[in-house]
Amino acid sequence: MNPEFIPVNIAILTISDTRNFDTDTSGKVLEDKAQADGHRIIERKIVPDDIYQIRAVVSQWIADSAVNVVITTGGTGLTGRDGTPEAVKVLFDKEIEGFGELFRSLSYQVIKTSTVQSRAIAGLANGTFIFCLPGSSGACRTGWDEILHDQLDARHKPCNFVDLMPRLLEK
Repeated sequence: MNPEFIPVNIAILTISDTRNFDTDTSGKVLEDKAQADGHRIIERKIVPDDIYQIRAVVSQWIADSAVNVVITTGGTGLTGRDGTPEAVKVLFDKEIEGFGELFRSLSYQVIKTSTVQSRAIAGLANGTFIFCLPGSSGACRTGWDEILHDQLDARHKPCNFVDLMPRLLEK
């Protein structure tokens, strides 16, 4: 028996000091790809590269039972303003180490050794998946097309994140 597609509710957060909704190509890529795959965008926001503003928005979303997945774009680099991993990692109940490793491996095929400058991470918080991608639209395409497209599809085998959702809050 083939499982059916199950749409998930996604919130997208762009972290940038300079972008707005007209210039946020990365957030738009994620929104368009998620919707094209049949998922629902619950909310999309932009905040500056500020650890506390990032953490506040992500905290609000992980407290909202209607949000299944949070995807951030931006702030994963090495400059002084890049603080997405520091803002989000403290919220994780569990880190998904393989996400960042796989992202950098896939990214290497496109940007070679420059991928070492990415601190892409993922984890679980309060039953919500959180994926933190770099701020370039190319990185968002790689993250969605090569990882999230399959892992957010209940039909993907041998396993996927959607199958786990009903059990994430088990004690």
